[in-house]
Amino acid sequence: ADPWLKIIYDRLHEKLLTRDILHADETTLQVLKEPGRSAESKSYMWLYRTGKEEPSIVLYDYQTTRASKHADKFLQGFKGYLQTDGYSGYGKLNGVTIVGCWAHARRKFTEALKALPPEQKDKPVAAKVGLEYCNRLFAAERQLKEATAAERYQKRLELSKPILGEFYIWLKKQRQQTLPKSAFGQAINYCLNQWEELNNYLLDGRLEIDNNRAERSIKPFVIGRKNFLFSNTPRGAKSSAIIYSIVETAKENNLKPYNYLMYLIEKMPNLDLADPGIVDSLLPWSESLPEDVRMPSKDNVTGSKV
Repeated sequence: ADPWLKIIYDRLHEKLLTRDILHADETTLQVLKEPGRSAESKSYMWLYRTGKEEPSIVLYDYQTTRASKHADKFLQGFKGYLQTDGYSGYGKLNGVTIVGCWAHARRKFTEALKALPPEQKDKPVAAKVGLEYCNRLFAAERQLKEATAAERYQKRLELSKPILGEFYIWLKKQRQQTLPKSAFGQAINYCLNQWEELNNYLLDGRLEIDNNRAERSIKPFVIGRKNFLFSNTPRGAKSSAIIYSIVETAKENNLKPYNYLMYLIEKMPNLDLADPGIVDSLLPWSESLPEDVRMPSKDNVTGSKV
């Protein structure tokens, strides 16, 4: 990637680590010419992003493996809540509270229903009960869509915590009479093995019930990978991570990605980039950005202001 873009990426990374709510996900990537590895080896593109509080930051990080040390290094200095899909590699971070994803839990019960023989799918099977518990939790969230963080925290204790209590008792009972390797057994174990993480969204009204925010942000890279298939070298994979990060962060902040990139590349060589204030004036939410990099807005409020 252009060396100027790396300066923006690094500054966004610094800003990301000051937040107290982040989301993470990861997906595979093939890199042909990695030293000491075959061309068929799986590498990974990790995704880290901010929560619902603006301004949004979306960062990708290329690494050769899915080992927990990569998340540990990227998030060094971060303290707060990290929402994930249940991958254990995030669980070793110091000072970080892992928040689970109920969308993944619900999906497991949907998969259990799909695995049933046709003649059982219309019967009152236990997997339907598990799915209904998940649906009740999501229904409670829909009621709280317009609530403040403080209101959402209180209402979740009233509405969602009792459902979770019932669900836990039901799950423990079902586990005693279900084959662990069946699709239904796997759904039960997914919930029970990370019950604490799945309940952690109750800890703060700003937290979300699922990790869909990260899944949506990693999707552009997944779609792109279907077209470009692989990176030739590690340098190319790192460049992809930087460019995707700046483009997706620009989009989240209501900028025109191409115009923003061109503005950076034209402007940065003539600036004193040793000054953090000057670098900050170039970030996607800066009020000093020219109007032609912003998406038009019906109410004339463009970009995410801080």
